[in-house]
Amino acid sequence: MKDEIYKVAWRHEVPVVVVSNQYLRIPAHPLITRQVVSDSFDAADDWIAEAADKAAIVITADILLADRCLKAGARVLAPTGKPFTTSSIGGAIATRAIMADLRAGGDQLGGPRPFAAADRSRFLQALDAAVVAVRRGQ
Repeated sequence: MKDEIYKVAWRHEVPVVVVSNQYLRIPAHPLITRQVVSDSFDAADDWIAEAADKAAIVITADILLADRCLKAGARVLAPTGKPFTTSSIGGAIATRAIMADLRAGGDQLGGPRPFAAADRSRFLQALDAAVVAVRRGQ
C-alpha cells in the first residue's frame, strides 16, 4: 500500500512518515521521510502511537495500534480502506481476542481473504477522503 499512500500524499502535498525497525527504501521526495526505531518489541507501534494526533492518519492492520491511535485523536485506516472508529474498535478488539483463543485451542481458522483490486480502490478512496477531512478540520 505504500505506493498508493505516496501517490495520495503527492497529490494533496501532505507529509508521510514510514516507521519501521529496519532501514526501508523510500522515494527520494521531500514529503516522504523514514523513521527507523529500535528492534525492541512494539517500538514502531510505540513511536506511531506517541506521534499520533488529530492531524494524523495512521494506516495499520494492527487492531491494538489502531486503538491507541484513535485514543490519541488520529484517523485510522486498515490497508483495505476500512476505517477504525471509536465506535467500531471495541468490537474489533473483542473479535481479535476470540480468534486468538480459538487459534490457541488448535482451531484451523485460515487467514484473511486475499487482497483484491476492490480493496485497493476502497483504500485509495478512504485515504483521499481522510486527507480532505483532516485538512478541513473535521
